[in-house]
Amino acid sequence: QFFVFCHGLLQLSQLLVSGYLKSSISTIEKRYGLSSQTSGLLASFNEVGNTLLIVFISYFGSRVHRPRFIGCGAILVSVAGFLMSLPHFITGPYEYDKSVASVFSNTTDLCQPGVSGSPGNLSDAGCTPHAARENHEVLLVMFIAQALLGIGGVPIQPFGISYIDDFASERNSPLYLGILFSVTVIGPGVAFMLGSAMLRFYVDIDKVTGDEVQLTNKDPRWVGAWWLGFLVAASLVALSAVPYFFFPREMPKEFLLFLSDFPLVLLRNLRHPVYLLVVLAQVNLSAMVAGLATFMGKFLERQFSLTASLANMIIGAVNIPGAMVGIVVGGAILKRFQMSLRQCSAMCVLGMFLCLLLAFPLLFLGCPTQKVAGVTYSESSEFGHHALECNLQCNCPEKAYNPICGSNAIEYISPCSAGCRAVNIDADNSVLNYANCSCISENGLAGFAKPGTCGTGCSHLFLPFVVLSCLAGILASTSHTPSFMLILR
Repeated sequence: QFFVFCHGLLQLSQLLVSGYLKSSISTIEKRYGLSSQTSGLLASFNEVGNTLLIVFISYFGSRVHRPRFIGCGAILVSVAGFLMSLPHFITGPYEYDKSVASVFSNTTDLCQPGVSGSPGNLSDAGCTPHAARENHEVLLVMFIAQALLGIGGVPIQPFGISYIDDFASERNSPLYLGILFSVTVIGPGVAFMLGSAMLRFYVDIDKVTGDEVQLTNKDPRWVGAWWLGFLVAASLVALSAVPYFFFPREMPKEFLLFLSDFPLVLLRNLRHPVYLLVVLAQVNLSAMVAGLATFMGKFLERQFSLTASLANMIIGAVNIPGAMVGIVVGGAILKRFQMSLRQCSAMCVLGMFLCLLLAFPLLFLGCPTQKVAGVTYSESSEFGHHALECNLQCNCPEKAYNPICGSNAIEYISPCSAGCRAVNIDADNSVLNYANCSCISENGLAGFAKPGTCGTGCSHLFLPFVVLSCLAGILASTSHTPSFMLILR
């Protein structure tokens, strides 16, 4: 029982490290200019080291000192967590577009006809090579950290599950595993809650004073302290690893003979149809969960106009606890009715079928992407990316990002791209609106725009989406413990 407690704590901490990346993925994209394709590859790269070693290492589960192997793996996971935060310390401060001249900067991204490459405009010619070099350094460090995270995680779950199953009674084993799985599901939930808390702090909280930051966390240009959560999570993993070096387990003597049997055991398992089908089912389920965990936060941000912090809070406080409830219920049903393997299979099929029924309406809960001038919307294809006839004289930098919403309900990536020549500010130096915008026409006159994105107008669908996705997750999770019992038995 003490081992179950320790292992639940370790898996919670381990998943806190891997889950935290997913909770801050959109923030890291914004900070280092990564595409969703790159960030998705980064989020899944920990599976590379895991996949290369998991089959071979798991085979030694009953012949090695499992607790010590788990402890060593946890140390590697902790190192990976600290490495994930390293890019913040090796790169310069975050620089964002500043549309209003102030004591801190004389830059502006308003339209300035006839001024080419002046200091007043946010010309990106001088900093592009440096930014690209920084991104390469950041990606290299993060990919190495993700590989170490995968390698360190190899012994943790399989050795822990087999250790519990070996020493618990057959009657109590499903209950212990159900408890273990439910506790570990809290890990990603806590990760998203941690992300919600950390992203409320400005990214360079350790480098600049609060007076120098002219943004709020609701501003599209805001970048939160994504790196801080990795330091917290890595420290927790290091503490959780300590007890494993004190659990007893002797190394057996028949090691060489055992090693020679590995190919035979592997082939025997690969010829077992039930085993293969259950593994394929878990692979598909893991693929679905990986996609959701990585990009659901970003989806909620874009589709329902939420902040990164609020999106993480919804996932961490609703969806993941729902999955935990499903795992607990599945384990309890298994123990209450002492199900046979055939009944376990039927329970898995039923849970996934009901999940599909509830998830199907999610395909229709959404709105079209908002119109963004020069990106998803253009009145003419004659001009290039972000370039419109109405702003050709404005000398706008291509990489500027300070979105505004025009009075014509069209979004522009910056005031300059909308051809705005004036800005109205209030007493505390925050922007009220942008005026005299040549690209925003109203009755033949230049229109105005407000700071921030236009949003999608989908807020009324947010609650149904959250409820249906949570219920579907609960039903899918009821199959988690039965499917593991099929493999173990």
